[in-house]
Amino acid sequence: MQTALRNGKNITLDTLGRNQFQLIYEAGIRNELTCAHCKEPVHLAIGIHRAPYFYHRNAPHERSECMKPSPKKQPVSVLASSASYEEQGGFRIPKGRAIGKNEVKNEPQWKNSTFFTPIPAFSASKAEVKETNSPYFHTLKEHQITLDTNQWSSVTHSEGPLLILAGAGSGKTRVLTARTAYMIQEHKIDPRSIMLVTFTSKAAKEMKDRLASYPGISPSIIRQMLVGTFHSIFLRMVVHHSPESWQMNRLLKWDWQKEQILKEAGREINLDEKDFPFDQAIQQISYWKNTLLGVKDVRPVSQWEEQVHHLYVHYEQTKQTQGLFDFDDMLDGCYQMLRDNPELLVRYQKRFRYFLIDEFQDINKVQYAIMKMLSADSKNLCVVGDDDQSIYAFRGSDPSFILNFEKDFPGTKKVTLHQNYRSAHSIVSAANKVIERNTERHTKNMKAQFHHDHVPTFFFPYDEEEEATMIVRDIKEKVQAGASPSDFSILYRTHASSRAVFERLSQSNLPFTIEQDADSFYERRIVRTMLAFLRLSLDPNDNQSLTSIVQALFLKKTILNDLKAMSILNDVSFVEALGHLKDLKPFQQKKLQKIIPLFSSLKKMKPVNAIETISKDMGFDDFVKKRGNEGNAMEKGSDDVRDLRVVARKFSTVQELLDHADHMIGMNKEMKVLSKQFNESVHLTTIHRAKGLEYKHVYVLGNVDGGIPHDYALEAYRNGEIGALEEERRLLYVAMTRAKESLYLSVLQTRRGKTAYPSRFLKPFLKAY
Repeated sequence: MQTALRNGKNITLDTLGRNQFQLIYEAGIRNELTCAHCKEPVHLAIGIHRAPYFYHRNAPHERSECMKPSPKKQPVSVLASSASYEEQGGFRIPKGRAIGKNEVKNEPQWKNSTFFTPIPAFSASKAEVKETNSPYFHTLKEHQITLDTNQWSSVTHSEGPLLILAGAGSGKTRVLTARTAYMIQEHKIDPRSIMLVTFTSKAAKEMKDRLASYPGISPSIIRQMLVGTFHSIFLRMVVHHSPESWQMNRLLKWDWQKEQILKEAGREINLDEKDFPFDQAIQQISYWKNTLLGVKDVRPVSQWEEQVHHLYVHYEQTKQTQGLFDFDDMLDGCYQMLRDNPELLVRYQKRFRYFLIDEFQDINKVQYAIMKMLSADSKNLCVVGDDDQSIYAFRGSDPSFILNFEKDFPGTKKVTLHQNYRSAHSIVSAANKVIERNTERHTKNMKAQFHHDHVPTFFFPYDEEEEATMIVRDIKEKVQAGASPSDFSILYRTHASSRAVFERLSQSNLPFTIEQDADSFYERRIVRTMLAFLRLSLDPNDNQSLTSIVQALFLKKTILNDLKAMSILNDVSFVEALGHLKDLKPFQQKKLQKIIPLFSSLKKMKPVNAIETISKDMGFDDFVKKRGNEGNAMEKGSDDVRDLRVVARKFSTVQELLDHADHMIGMNKEMKVLSKQFNESVHLTTIHRAKGLEYKHVYVLGNVDGGIPHDYALEAYRNGEIGALEEERRLLYVAMTRAKESLYLSVLQTRRGKTAYPSRFLKPFLKAY
């Protein structure tokens, strides 16, 4: 059904402006749409697999009597097309402001979904399994543990350096555990001489559980081995030799503890505690330490790095004075201990003769240095990893370690596991075509073991709001057809990108979980401050909002008490008290006199126009440029403002937008509690957090330049650096290879209110382009 009525006016989809589809969808949610024929309520369906259409709310299947076409009329515009003004206090205040030259369009621009192309035909050849006379091989086979030829080759190479290139879904955990069991059972290697290292406690537990399922491997044998994370193993080593220096009550376990120390140092150079991104500073200090850059080795190249270096010096001095340590010190402390005590190093080299490292592509410089020292005598270092999945450069990992492994360890045997047992042929083929365009990599051509009718699909939402609507509808349709909510994952580049899909899922009846550390979009500093302006327009005595905007007006926090006093003395609101402040610079007084009348006008505007007024006429843009963390490569305040504008388009009044923001803040907190109770739920997560996981159906958000690849990588590329861009392509590869049966790639037409362009990683495979 292509027509419906809203407020008695005809809406025809094929003449509706492309930017209005989501607003009509929202109108349907509010029961504002009716059938043009039977006058019953209808909704607008916006999905992935077919063009939008109206359907009866209580009868999803189309009614033949209502399918008759209606006479075409001029489309109903849902947005204001021009600005109008009113006089207030001698100022011309915009009631409505045009959002942009191309914001309202009447030409139909719907793009049907299309497939990733080209995909080669599937060759139904199973992974080769080479028969062997090894008794243990047949013992494993009897226990339903099968290994293909390359996997078995990795398992049986026990002496000398071994590089196992384990592509996505190639069964690396099976290879590592089978190799460990084989060494113990076939070669009678003492389990006490084996060190098996992982990156997470979960992976370490999985290794132990998997080992326990192998024939001949008893719990006592597993206890004799040293199995754990880098941090846990290296901590045990330093504690053994210096227990008084590594007592756990001295561990700086949480970021807020580190922030307290950094803020003390920040006061020495007048860093604003609310504005300065101390979380980013903690990450930068960790990066320096993990790349063996002590305080004396750092050479700052920007003002930001100079500030963080000052914090770094103070941080290290404070820890030393108070006898504290953090997780990075566990690595650095072990490195220094072994480097400075040759005799102790030899003892460890004699104690451990066989080393196995999981997820080797994620290793950082200090971890690599320690493992090189420990294995220098025996040379029995086996590493398993995939350079195509190296995505943690911000933590100090570097794909060069896996790329140069054969040079660092002469005589290395290299085995490539190129069978993908996780994903369907079309997904594996598409991922291969994406990643093969990287230049710094080991050549691999992954092959799938099964075929599925689904081909990776591109779909083209108008913006982030519609993107979320299309995905949630598609999930609902699949769940109604018998799928479980836990079959689905929605992946995104940054936490901020999850805002719209979180909100749409909150409106649905679908159970879902989101990362525990993901704060609500509306609690982000810039967004919270912008909303404070709107809250003061409705309640000029809102104390909390007044506190939020003081810095945005470039006033000192100490002025709050003066404002409250002026409010009482002059019997005026907090907002009006801004005009009574004394001892301000002339330009500050002039600015306040200009913006005070604007507060009361904001509540009369459409929210998107009010945001524009705050940005342009009330000086918020200046605040964002100076205090909006614009120097941060990943999270910019101006991006948050653009995201808020996208949200604001949906609402008619300021109160509606604020109610929505408060509801979503509450939902975010509630979901962090409820998600623990869901056994079956849709999973929302960043691509980084999804590494190592798998789902039947995967949706990847924001596949446009600026999204994936991220803006910071594009900027680095423009400056002649390709490393960041290649890591972004690896990130997309990781996202694609999480999918087992179906993969959907969203290509936005607009992003943050601006025209978007398909990701350069995917554009060659888009039929539409």
